[in-house]
Amino acid sequence: MAKRDPFTAEQHSVRVLKVGERVRHILSELLARQEVHDEIVSSANIAVTEVRMTPDLRNATAYVKPLLGAGEDDVVHALRQNTAFLQREVAKRLGLKFAPKLKFRKDESFAEADRIEALLRDPKVARDLDGDSDDD
Repeated sequence: MAKRDPFTAEQHSVRVLKVGERVRHILSELLARQEVHDEIVSSANIAVTEVRMTPDLRNATAYVKPLLGAGEDDVVHALRQNTAFLQREVAKRLGLKFAPKLKFRKDESFAEADRIEALLRDPKVARDLDGDSDDD
């Protein structure tokens, strides 16, 4: 007999987002309190900008950005070296049946936003945008 899932697809996606946000808060708290005993991680102010969970809640990708953007590669490398400790702490504080496996990546959304902003400031684009409003 097939096992019925008590949640709808919409409830699943909301749950995935909520768990991702809880993981983000836990990681942010661990990093802010400097509970990771690593010189690179402790010396950098690291923002956890987003955590994306897989639908089964088994994997989590944390996007991080050191404030002032200095030493991003070193910070991500140091976090990856301390993944086991961070996973244990997240598992303790999260209280789920399974602890998510953590992956750390650089958050490149700020660079992408800057690139889009530069494109919008381009004189050719500005001219095209100004021309649209005159044709009313």
